[in-house]
Amino acid sequence: MITVLIVDHTPTRASALQEALAAMAGIRVVCALDSPLELHARVAEFRPDVVLIDTESPSRDVLEQLAVMNAAAPRPVVMFSDDAGDQPIREAIRAGVSAYIVDGLAPGRLHPILRVAMERFDKEQRLRAELEDTKEKLASRKVIERAKGILMKQRGISEDEAFAMLREHAMARGLKLGDAAAKQVIDIASLLG
Repeated sequence: MITVLIVDHTPTRASALQEALAAMAGIRVVCALDSPLELHARVAEFRPDVVLIDTESPSRDVLEQLAVMNAAAPRPVVMFSDDAGDQPIREAIRAGVSAYIVDGLAPGRLHPILRVAMERFDKEQRLRAELEDTKEKLASRKVIERAKGILMKQRGISEDEAFAMLREHAMARGLKLGDAAAKQVIDIASLLG
């Protein structure tokens, strides 16, 4: 079951959209908003699988609220808009929109559009997680290399011996090599000057 939160400031369009979604198997509307100002709070409350926004053109309020939502509780966002301009599309994508649909809202296309947006969002989230993991590993590696250099210089030992010392230090204290053990060596060396 795909849960959907709708944002549409036009009550008749919002009602028609809710009816179209209600008629589809496997989709349930959990909340409908007429203003984007409550978006973050309602996403936190209802935790929808997808946020669907129907607008003539993405306003600054909509884009700001999407950015706030994506910082705290990211969700796939499908935006139906009448505005096919490059700038609104670019701004919507930057704010976190997963799919920007210009060619109108056809009920028969809704389910595949929602699925594609969800898959694209999941892929992007995995890429972000991989990027963060890689950044953390690189930062850890830099700290370890610096600590090894300090040990090699202070003790007159080889790189392998310095690495073994760091590893032993970390294991004896139950620390991760890069997180704390290498940082302790660097901190002590900077204290000793």
